Amino acid sequence: MRIDAHQHYWSIARDDYGWITPSIPVLYRDYQPSDLLPHLAEHHLNGTILVQAAPTYEETDYILELAAQDDRVLGVVGYMDLADDDHKDHFERFAQHPKFVGFRLMIQDMEDADAILEPSYAASLKHYASLGVPVDLLVRSDQLDTLIRLIEQIPDLHAVIDHLAKPRIAAGEMEPWAGYMNRLASYPNLYCKLSGMVTEADHDGWKPDQLTPYVRHVLDCFGADRVMFGSDWPVCLMASSYDGVVDALMKTLPPAWGADESLKLFGGNAAAFYRLKNENTR
Repeated sequence: MRIDAHQHYWSIARDDYGWITPSIPVLYRDYQPSDLLPHLAEHHLNGTILVQAAPTYEETDYILELAAQDDRVLGVVGYMDLADDDHKDHFERFAQHPKFVGFRLMIQDMEDADAILEPSYAASLKHYASLGVPVDLLVRSDQLDTLIRLIEQIPDLHAVIDHLAKPRIAAGEMEPWAGYMNRLASYPNLYCKLSGMVTEADHDGWKPDQLTPYVRHVLDCFGADRVMFGSDWPVCLMASSYDGVVDALMKTLPPAWGADESLKLFGGNAAAFYRLKNENTR
């Protein structure tokens, strides 16, 4: 199986994507399965992990409906608000869907990331950790100190860091991001998605070699068994085509990177992390 471990669909008319505005014309339109299919075929990708893009339970219902009609969607990562008293009820409802594989915490959008350290919030996350639920972590590089303190409390959290934690690629900054990622990688249940890099670089002038230090550092820290390819399509279109994202990643991989490592990066690790069921991966 070759898998794109991070992509989105949306319908602007739903009106719950507050971050997508007419000022971003390339994104301000509907993106549906038929739009992605040619790219999956071009790169011999068998399917995708469809990730929530709006902070609403209703959007998760919507993408689960899309997934039910699309064999290429192998799993859905939904929305969850652990500050909501009813979050367990929402989780149980979503979990009835055969393609629901986990949820994403949008730490990036919190006014104060330290809210994730509040006892009630951490207790809720410990509950899901005890169940082994896969959790995506949308976090910025300037929030990594807080994330480390959370993982220290919940070292068995089965989680993946989206978009390399958004390092400041456009500015060429490696620290303190690199040091934080090294510490996070010491927790064996944490994975990292090689995704979202082009939109953290200079949208108009980025080059693959500017991404290389960040990719190589993540590979050094997490190893071949805990990294996943994700296109972050269609968000990536602000800076690159789908082809450009795949080509850039291939150019950043170490010379010694072989076929076995590529199988893990482009699908094997995602299938293992999200515990994809056999009927979803045929």
